Amino acid sequence: MQLELVGKRVLVTGSSRGIGKVIAEILHDEGCIVTLNSRNVTDLSAAAKSLNQAFLVLGDVTQPEEAQRVVNEAVTAMGGLDILVCNVGSGSSVQPGDETFEEWQRVFGLNLWSATNTIEAARKSLIDSKGTIVCISSICGIEVIPDAPVTYSAAKAALHAYVRGIARPFGKFGIRINAVAPGNILFDGSVWSRKLQEDVSSVANMLRRDVSLGRLGTPKEVAELVAYLASPRSGFTSGSVWTLDGGQVHS
Repeated sequence: MQLELVGKRVLVTGSSRGIGKVIAEILHDEGCIVTLNSRNVTDLSAAAKSLNQAFLVLGDVTQPEEAQRVVNEAVTAMGGLDILVCNVGSGSSVQPGDETFEEWQRVFGLNLWSATNTIEAARKSLIDSKGTIVCISSICGIEVIPDAPVTYSAAKAALHAYVRGIARPFGKFGIRINAVAPGNILFDGSVWSRKLQEDVSSVANMLRRDVSLGRLGTPKEVAELVAYLASPRSGFTSGSVWTLDGGQVHS
């Protein structure tokens, strides 16, 4: 499918590795001008080697002032902003029942504030371009996933509420916003990579029991859906959370 993305200016936060890196690569392959972001300079430099002429902006978007600087530098480098992909996040947290105030703050910073900070920082540029926003979330924000951290699940549920709630105000300016909620995605360094090394049979049993398609997903499958949602081909879609989980959730 021709996605009509050639020349579109894209910022992907949290794009030095994993799903974010593959999203940046797919959008780059579609002809976009891409800016990568990470708070780890080593990972960011390594990721840039696979993307010819990509821009790099180091910064922690969980902090409002840093998010503004990251957006400003990306807009200056690319001459504007058409697509924002908010990918910063982590499902690593304490066991359910062991939450503390500090842990709630940390996990919400990674999984909610990182998106809202960056979106607010990019608002003017996205109004100018009638741009598109895609937030990377999780099925943990849709229904209770056994053993998933409560902090993470609550933060992602809040992200879904934000995406749905802000869609109408943004729509008045021609901005679209959607979220992708992946299920179990396998890549180097992921939780599923670790679990496969620890106990292959346990993962296989979970997939047979809980996932209709009986397998783990790939970052490329997430990235291709993101590219579609970022493109004019999905021009009548806004305020939606798109599940990509092989048929795991039932809500």
